[in-house]
Amino acid sequence: MFSDITRQVSCGVLIGFTLCISVTSLAHYLVERRRQGKLEKQTTLRPIELRSDEVLCGVTGLIGNTPLVRINSLSDALGVEILGKAEFLNPGGSVKDRVALRMIEDAERQGLLHPHTGSRIFEGTVGSTGISIATIAKARGYEATIIMPDDVAEEKVKALRSLGAEVQCVRPASIVDKKQYVNMARQAAVRFGEQDISNGSDVVGISHEMITGSPSVVVSTTSSHVRPEGTEVDPQDTELLSKPRGFFADQFENKSNFVAHYEGTGPEIWRQTNGKLDAFVSGAGTGGTIAGTGCYFKSMGDGIRVVLADPEGSGLYNKVKFGVMYDRREAEGTKRRHQVDTIVEGIGINRMTNNIELALPIIDDAFRITDAEAVAMSRYLVQHDGLFLGSSSACNLVACVKLVHQMEWQESRKTIVTVLCDSGNRHYSKVRNDEYLGRAGIPIDPAIIENLAKKSMPGPP
Repeated sequence: MFSDITRQVSCGVLIGFTLCISVTSLAHYLVERRRQGKLEKQTTLRPIELRSDEVLCGVTGLIGNTPLVRINSLSDALGVEILGKAEFLNPGGSVKDRVALRMIEDAERQGLLHPHTGSRIFEGTVGSTGISIATIAKARGYEATIIMPDDVAEEKVKALRSLGAEVQCVRPASIVDKKQYVNMARQAAVRFGEQDISNGSDVVGISHEMITGSPSVVVSTTSSHVRPEGTEVDPQDTELLSKPRGFFADQFENKSNFVAHYEGTGPEIWRQTNGKLDAFVSGAGTGGTIAGTGCYFKSMGDGIRVVLADPEGSGLYNKVKFGVMYDRREAEGTKRRHQVDTIVEGIGINRMTNNIELALPIIDDAFRITDAEAVAMSRYLVQHDGLFLGSSSACNLVACVKLVHQMEWQESRKTIVTVLCDSGNRHYSKVRNDEYLGRAGIPIDPAIIENLAKKSMPGPP
């Protein structure tokens, strides 16, 4: 009997041990299967899907929504956050893409321009706006004629011609001169409508200008359905709609320039910084960037400083500081260039424009930037940040550094945003040309920025 009990106990233990091993093995198996399943899900590639919000509509879809890039060398040296809006990443290579697109879109919305009708866009520019217009014109079904001073960097002229634009280079002159490049662009747009495109003959004695609702924007039509007092847009007149038109965009006076930045650049920066910025620094050529972006920031709060970066030879610095649009280099016989006397291209002006008038009330301060400082900064950025930027971008960043010293913001972690207007590939023949700089008497001294970027700077900023 004892042996039966022992046998039964032994069998029970054996059965229990066997069941235990089986259950443990099953549990390990299930855990391993589950782990393998998770790995398979993680390593399985998502099939290629084309979502509507991932596909951009042509080259114009690439314009805007540019990133903010931290300028590491300057930010670390000064203990602040200096951020640049990388506008050189726009398809036309500059901030002017925004302006060109808005001016053309607004003209289309108003019925002043119709694509694929043989119409031509005319503009007077020192280069970047012309390149943007030429790029967008081709994409939208227009031709472009760009009139510019003959002393701009030759890279800009080559780019324009490569984009299929007609380019006219003229001797720089005062805005009161009929042969000034902006005035010539306006005149060319008017003459376009006075020509019979079919046989190339001029139509004399009849005004072909259309009523645009703006004193600056000029539109002419080659249609015969015109009125002496000016022709209004008529969506029912198929002959008027189908004939080629000449459109003078006039970036200096056109409010679309301001709106492009008030509704685009400003809100983008606000989102990218979560509304946490202490200052916005920008140069001004037409005034649209600093006016539109600055006005947007002021509408979001008065605590944000808007600061002008002005190259030497421009009168805007004195206009902001002293209320007078004048620079000492404007004195007779002292200028090296017929236009604003600086190597910096794209910013600086010696006359008021509609867009600058919009900017003046919201500009808190201004800094004069020398050619030597702009040249030094452009080379400093390549050496320390790998950023190959144009002269106006360099000018903006010098002003950022000067602002930090003036406000005593060193080590404050304050956030300063500026515009990186274009890249250095449009400036080989001038800012990046040592021989040209030597002839112009502009020193190449990298130590200028090394000293400026120190945390403490003796003397007045």
